[in-house]
Amino acid sequence: MTDSNLPHGRDSLTEDLRWRGLIQDSTDLDELRELLDGGTATFYVGFDPTAPSLHVGHLMQVITARRLQLAGHRPLLLVGGATGQIGDPKESAERTLNPPEVVAGWVQRIRDQLAPFVSYTGENAAQLVNNLDWTGEMSVVEFLRDVGKHFPVNKMLAREVVKARLETGISFTEFSYQLLQANDFFELHRRYGCQLQYGGSDQWGNITAGVDYIRRRGAGPVDAFTTPLVTKSDGTKFGKTEGGSVWLDPAMTSPYAFYQFWVNADDRDVSRYLRYFSFRSRQELEELEKATAERPQARLAQRALAEELTTLVHGEREMAQAVAASQALFGRGSLEELTPETLRAALTEAGLVHLTELPDVAGLLKESGLVPSMKEARRVIAEGGAYVNNNRIAAVDATVSPADLLHGRYLVLRRGKRSFAGVELRK
Repeated sequence: MTDSNLPHGRDSLTEDLRWRGLIQDSTDLDELRELLDGGTATFYVGFDPTAPSLHVGHLMQVITARRLQLAGHRPLLLVGGATGQIGDPKESAERTLNPPEVVAGWVQRIRDQLAPFVSYTGENAAQLVNNLDWTGEMSVVEFLRDVGKHFPVNKMLAREVVKARLETGISFTEFSYQLLQANDFFELHRRYGCQLQYGGSDQWGNITAGVDYIRRRGAGPVDAFTTPLVTKSDGTKFGKTEGGSVWLDPAMTSPYAFYQFWVNADDRDVSRYLRYFSFRSRQELEELEKATAERPQARLAQRALAEELTTLVHGEREMAQAVAASQALFGRGSLEELTPETLRAALTEAGLVHLTELPDVAGLLKESGLVPSMKEARRVIAEGGAYVNNNRIAAVDATVSPADLLHGRYLVLRRGKRSFAGVELRK
């Protein structure tokens, strides 16, 4: 991979990261600058398999790994086959431990999911690693003697998440998680010459514990930094919708829903998201921010971000289908050109009702929830505000036939310009 996506050349990587707001904490900013703006550094970032897929909350770390590799550095992408069986402590309560065979299945799925984001060829080829490879073969005595003796309990108790759990209780299992993650950094340093770890700001305590552990073992030097927690201006949690988490797996969150998540980003957030997630240069982003401020109703920044990230995660074809669906549903494109999968995903997001027989158009409007009553449905039709498959309905007693069904089973209903819903005929 090359540094062609950097705005001012290789020597500006650290400043580019800082301009984007991607460095919240660092062990030593001057050392970090020397490491990132000097030669080729080996770095690692970890992902615990706590679900069968990564979600958009992981994109900060995944995209930062890609960004560093584009600048010439070598990624180690760690999937926690060991730490995923333990779980980093939460402030609320003890985690539910998943069976080892379930975690192993998730490890493979997440490894496959990470693969497209980085390059596995070239001088700075990425490598996927699993901490179960060194943790699984370690005995309890080895763990206590070789790792545990380097961790003062008073420092471990000072972690905010641990202090929050002391009154309600925390198991030794979760309490020990910090030791496992610190040992990962040491093993990657020993085995691969890893010089840098980064992660989310909530990992700062674990990350600095690893830096300190490597020093106590007489190794190093190593450095670390954290990226900020991604937040939303309205106070709701980033990466969540009414339907739940926004996953990277297309079987769990469709490419259309993924695209819409970014299109619907709040105007107050989108400039920050562009800096975090886009590979556009600083100049391009500043021009886009200016154009968006001048024409906020066009949602230029949101659409640019949605297209870039949907292409990166799901590919150009799925991105094109998502764009086509978003246009076609509002009468600005052909519904017939949408694949059944994209059409169903789009209608599911809007509200898809399942019927075993087709009533007249007024009945369809009522059944879909676009109107509260048959009387209102007939009024909307009479006023010219009802559409089926983007065709305006003129007669209040209009009906549809099986020939009108898209892909033999779907109808797209619209009231006015912006309210639409879907019908699926099930036989």
